Amino acid sequence: MADLRTSYLGIELKNPIVAGASALTSNIQTVKRIAESGAGALVVSSLFEEQVQLSRYELDELLHRDDHLHAEMTSMFPDVQHAGPDDHLAWVKRAKGAVDIPVIASLNAVNRETWIEYAQKLEGTGVDALELNFYSMPIDFDTSAEEVEREQIETLKAIKRSVSLPIAVKLSSFYTSPLNFIGRLDAVGVDGFVLFNRLFHPRINIERETNDLSFNLSNENDHRLALRYAGILHGKIKGAICASNGIHSARSIIEVVMAGADAVQVVSTLFRNKIEYLATLVEETAAWMDKKGYATLDEFRGTLSREKNPDPWAYTRAKYVKVLRTPGQFMVK
Repeated sequence: MADLRTSYLGIELKNPIVAGASALTSNIQTVKRIAESGAGALVVSSLFEEQVQLSRYELDELLHRDDHLHAEMTSMFPDVQHAGPDDHLAWVKRAKGAVDIPVIASLNAVNRETWIEYAQKLEGTGVDALELNFYSMPIDFDTSAEEVEREQIETLKAIKRSVSLPIAVKLSSFYTSPLNFIGRLDAVGVDGFVLFNRLFHPRINIERETNDLSFNLSNENDHRLALRYAGILHGKIKGAICASNGIHSARSIIEVVMAGADAVQVVSTLFRNKIEYLATLVEETAAWMDKKGYATLDEFRGTLSREKNPDPWAYTRAKYVKVLRTPGQFMVK
């Protein structure tokens, strides 16, 4: 039987399949089902600074809505304050205690002070690692790429000084030079990279002429971007590589590992095929390894990375030109 064990963020996983942060990892019953179905690890739903701020503002508005009507009575009421991130922290601690697989906390913040504060609080829940979601929405014309990257690197340094947990950085693909930025983060000492974050993209309902806020799941071929970067980064950085976005089948798991990934994150396929599909992913990956004669993941990890690929053009623009010149060769039969 194939051995699917892998090392991710310095943690040994029984297999490379990590259930990514989603609504499925924000419920104790689904968290237990994820573990029971064979996931190697799970990332609990994210702690968002903006969400805490909005909730705090809403509570403040509710508490003081009628102040002007009963000003002489305000001293009779207790000083009620918002719990901040405490509810989420309690949930993370509960999720950690409910399963016997590694649990990774996920953090989305804006201000550096909040990144540090929340990272320290999440460490106190007993989680095995911390995943930082770094991205910058392209709506500000005055902020340069250099400013965005410098702030994120300085934030990472500050968090590294503040906690002892292994840290993964989950990135978007919209950096001006992703490889350069990943290299600079790697030099700071990131334990792993999740490539890439699936950001929310707006849609418009043309019948109602309103915004459509429906959830957008990934598609099977979306994993090709992570595959490209896994193949280029394999052997070039110290941090682990986790392929995310479009990992829907055992085939896509095998592809990205062959390119150089240490682990994968799955979300959309669990919504489409149910949580129990995790067992199928494990079984089919192991079956392929047995058929090919691979005893461990390391035996084929990175065999088709950029450095080891027999096709020198596989990860370059030249491959695109080759496809254009001989389209018939690459048509799906």
